Amino acid sequence: MTTIGFIGSGYIGSSVARAALAHGYSVVMSNSRGPETLADLVADLGPNASAATAVDAASAGDFVVVTVPLKAAQRVPVAPLVGKVVIDTNNYYFERDGHIKEIDDHELTVTGLLQRHLVGAKVAKGFNHIKFSEILSDALPAGTPGRRALATASDFPEAIELVTRFFDEIGFDTVNLGPLSESWRIDRDMPGYGGTFDASALRAKLDEAVRG
Repeated sequence: MTTIGFIGSGYIGSSVARAALAHGYSVVMSNSRGPETLADLVADLGPNASAATAVDAASAGDFVVVTVPLKAAQRVPVAPLVGKVVIDTNNYYFERDGHIKEIDDHELTVTGLLQRHLVGAKVAKGFNHIKFSEILSDALPAGTPGRRALATASDFPEAIELVTRFFDEIGFDTVNLGPLSESWRIDRDMPGYGGTFDASALRAKLDEAVRG
């Protein structure tokens, strides 16, 4: 059984965990307050869910989902994620995170910032432009006409491959943006952000994106 570690167990993390559990995965949840605060969530998720520290969740996962506010991303443990695919759900909200000059100046993307921090990991963007409730409600079997697509980007082909497979398993098509340098196309306030699009329509929205 493949295990997914979660660093962050809020609305997005718990919704992705529910989708994964429904498709045969096990999950290890963590947050910044300690595993004891996740007892109710883990009980609700069921027998294939457990709680741990962020370090232990990172170590336990065959791959890992990081879903914490961007201002906390630099506290994600580095060593246990070396060699692993990490799915980053983050968005940049300067109202919450404070201004980050490298993002404001277009020197780095949101997920590129996490990749720089996680030396040796293989970071991919995912789940940043879908509402948490829609992760379960919008899922459809492969081949369904109009199936919703989610975007991803990574500097590592194996990360793209894993995310594409995982999206498909839990009910979504994938649009590959390419390297992390292109991941801004699905960021907050871009045409594809937050909308419900199939793969063709999402690609069109991504092509409309203008940076800055």
